Amino acid sequence: MAEARAAADAGDYTRALALWEPLARAGVARAQNNIGACFSEGLGVERDADLALRWLSLAAEGGDPVGQRNLATAYFKGFGVESDGTRAAELYRLAALQGDGPAQDMLSWMLMEGELMPADLGEARRWALAAAENGVATAMTRLGMFHHDAVGVARDPAAAAEWWRRGAALGDADAQAMLGAACHLGSGVPPDRVAALAWLLRGQRGGSTLAAPFLGPVRGALSPDEIAEAERRAQARLPDKTS
Repeated sequence: MAEARAAADAGDYTRALALWEPLARAGVARAQNNIGACFSEGLGVERDADLALRWLSLAAEGGDPVGQRNLATAYFKGFGVESDGTRAAELYRLAALQGDGPAQDMLSWMLMEGELMPADLGEARRWALAAAENGVATAMTRLGMFHHDAVGVARDPAAAAEWWRRGAALGDADAQAMLGAACHLGSGVPPDRVAALAWLLRGQRGGSTLAAPFLGPVRGALSPDEIAEAERRAQARLPDKTS
């Protein structure tokens, strides 16, 4: 498995697949997942939804949390199978219970939105916390929104800003935009116009639509030198880790 992983990391999926196949046929669930993921993404093989679903189903049945999560995504998106939100949620939950952070995050989102199941804000927050503890930045951003919008908890601007800071440091564009807005408004953090613009610019460049309403007012309050400093900060590399 280690040799196959190294080959995949180097982009040699043909070699990785050759190593995974005998392991997968011997019942190694993670190898089955990896082959399914390759067929799903077209890595080293042509994309094949049927084969992806077959291998991912074996991995999920074998108890592999990544296989359960990837199969859940297939059901959620309707890739190779009819879209089934209920089945997707069941599989995400199985993976989440095994500590898979991305599955915990997705289950939290589904519970919060209530689009595919009745909304359950308490459980949505619990899974978001679990995902955040596993380092999932989008879950941190969601927790910030819980506190900002008083969703199932008391409104706490400082807690919201802290979660956005953590998500922003890990590169989540929406967290960066919301942290910029908080710095602009002095909501939960001391007002800081230069930091506000820097985070808003990061968020916008990362694809967040949440930054746009604040960029004009923030720029309008800054001098040319302050704008240049904000742009310099926005271009700087984020630290590899955050405390």
